[in-house]
Amino acid sequence: MLNKDKVVKEYQKSLRADQDNMVLQFMPAVRGMAYRLKERLPSSVAVEDLISIGTEEMIKLSRKYDKDINNSFWGYAKKRVYGSMLDYLRSLDVVSRSSRRLIKSIESEVARYLNEHQEEPSNEYLADLLGESVEKIKEARRASEIASNMPLNEQLAIFEEKSVDEIIEKEQLIEHIRDILATLSEREQMIIQLYYFEELNLKEISSILNISESRISQIHKKLIRTIRERIAGEDDG
Repeated sequence: MLNKDKVVKEYQKSLRADQDNMVLQFMPAVRGMAYRLKERLPSSVAVEDLISIGTEEMIKLSRKYDKDINNSFWGYAKKRVYGSMLDYLRSLDVVSRSSRRLIKSIESEVARYLNEHQEEPSNEYLADLLGESVEKIKEARRASEIASNMPLNEQLAIFEEKSVDEIIEKEQLIEHIRDILATLSEREQMIIQLYYFEELNLKEISSILNISESRISQIHKKLIRTIRERIAGEDDG
């Protein structure tokens, strides 16, 4: 006669082995996701930390996964793993209240310089223009790069120093974004699609569309800045 406890233990052991195998199977996907995200981030963020966070989340998800409900583990886990990496970036709290104004000034000057010279200004140029140290300019630009990988509504909340719900209703926000996107060229809309929804980095988009990375960066920042300005204008009104 079979020992019930032994059967249960063997089943649990087999189940855990299957779960561990799923994690190992999709580790390359987690590493790829981390490296793709890292390419959009400053050097201060370590790719090893992103991989570690993503792996930890995938292990947790493997324990909850039910193949009778979801026939693809990676389909079930992908968004949650990516979300855990974004949660890690949020935890860094890179955009302090004091740096928000400096970031806005930097963005404004970078956009102006790009329009005139078709390239971004150096940190030294910005430091001299804005009366700040080069290190402070570097820190602010790194913070801006990290924040730019947050979902759009969170970017708006970060820079407006309040929740988006306090600024504008969700439906109105979506309408604002649609209106602004409609003013962009087809190529510019494609850049936004590839960056936010396909999660490609600037180098990949540059290769696909044959546009310089600096130009892609400019278009992205232009969109974010325009949305912020429109919402801020409505809030003031």
